[in-house]
Amino acid sequence: MTGGGLLVAGTTSDAGKSVVTAGICRWLVRQGVKVAPFKAQNMSLNSFVTREGAEIGRAQAMQAQACRVEPTALMNPVLLKPGGEQSSQVVLLGRPVGELSARGYHGGRQQQLLGTVLECLAELRGTYDAVICEGAGSPAEINLRRTDIVNMGIARNAGLPVLVVGDIDRGGVFASFFGTVALLSREDQELIAGFLVNKFRGDVSLLEPGLDMLHDLTGRRTYGVLPFRHGLGIDEEDGLRISLRGAVRESEVSSPFGEDVLRVAVCAVPLMSNFTDVDALAAEPGVVVRFVDRPEELADADLVVIPGTRGTVRALEWLRERGLARALVRRAAEGRPILGICGGFQLLGEHIEDDVESRRGQVEGLGVLPVRVRFAREKTLTRPTGEALGERVDGYEIHHGVADVTGGEAFLDGCRVGRTWGTHWHGSLESDGFRRAFLREVATAAGRRFVPAPDTSFAALREEQLDRLGDLIEQHADTDALWRLIESGAPQGLPFIPPGAPA
Repeated sequence: MTGGGLLVAGTTSDAGKSVVTAGICRWLVRQGVKVAPFKAQNMSLNSFVTREGAEIGRAQAMQAQACRVEPTALMNPVLLKPGGEQSSQVVLLGRPVGELSARGYHGGRQQQLLGTVLECLAELRGTYDAVICEGAGSPAEINLRRTDIVNMGIARNAGLPVLVVGDIDRGGVFASFFGTVALLSREDQELIAGFLVNKFRGDVSLLEPGLDMLHDLTGRRTYGVLPFRHGLGIDEEDGLRISLRGAVRESEVSSPFGEDVLRVAVCAVPLMSNFTDVDALAAEPGVVVRFVDRPEELADADLVVIPGTRGTVRALEWLRERGLARALVRRAAEGRPILGICGGFQLLGEHIEDDVESRRGQVEGLGVLPVRVRFAREKTLTRPTGEALGERVDGYEIHHGVADVTGGEAFLDGCRVGRTWGTHWHGSLESDGFRRAFLREVATAAGRRFVPAPDTSFAALREEQLDRLGDLIEQHADTDALWRLIESGAPQGLPFIPPGAPA
């Protein structure tokens, strides 16, 4: 028997598809439904390693957590990792299979993957009571519809009803809803069941006349109006929107447990990957995390984090162009704390030999850590465990660079020299005991009277966030109507809205 399904699409990128999908998943699992997430094709530099060693988007790993199931490669069969403006690494069923230009991918390769995508979805639907699928961008990208495998392409082939999410905080949500439907073919429109308004501020009664008019215009109902809530942007797919100077990582603002706050500056390097590594820091009471791109912004930072990047050599050049490289070298010499993670660790070394990622050959690093890096064609995808600062640490590794550590003090798989630490391990700061021990060292080095709260559990905070997403769906959506969609598909007889898709 095939389980029920739903595709959560959006009027735009960042309309809230990922968190709405997670919210629906958490609501369903609390009702006793065995549910799984699915995203056919994901473009993201934020990825995760499953227990079987497969790389998938972090958003799908987060959604799996919302479902209380272990994430697998089936949940995100195609992952695209941008390496520049024109090309991406293609990760298929958790393993990299090559680099393709956008033209090459959309020119034929994407459509070839449809069979694999449908097989993965069918396997999930044969295992779970329901599969909640997430679309990408907008389903009305008329220039890409012919080769689409993530929005209406998957909906049509799998017979999925589609719920379109719109971010009303951006404005223009009614035009976006109407236009999305009106640019689809008759066959695609038959699957667009209705709409969900996201991030609404104010009195819902003032919105209702517009929702009634939208129903009259499209013949489709609105399944809910979700209020705006801070702190729910968990595990986003795209690091670009937070890479602007001065952007502060979204988190609940809490007073410090000790007398001082601790200031963390994250270098917003190009092609930043897994910037979610700093979420665990932002969750600590009294820790302020901001993204920076100028050397003067490092001056008052108690800790500087150089995060992962899909372009280590490019990030190194960027740091030098902006004067950040000199500031980092000076900071290390002064014994002021720096943490390099993955690509950030690699560029702190003596030199990088890269014939894989940038194909630039040998490049001099910042020379802060006694490390030499050689890029291998085979990608390392592991879930290591270990110990550091007397505490157990769990992490995951996603990298082509192989580090030869020639000195310093051992630190996870990397090393430490003075107050500069480097590791390939993503997610290490989510280990509560290690994070507290690390922050105590940073505070001592910075001369801050900061004390980590003794009871902060990152896993518990993540569960609270997922429950809040489930609460939003349960309290502000028509859950009975949503379940009918999931179980029975789109309503019959939905009207066609002209002009439809171009010929």
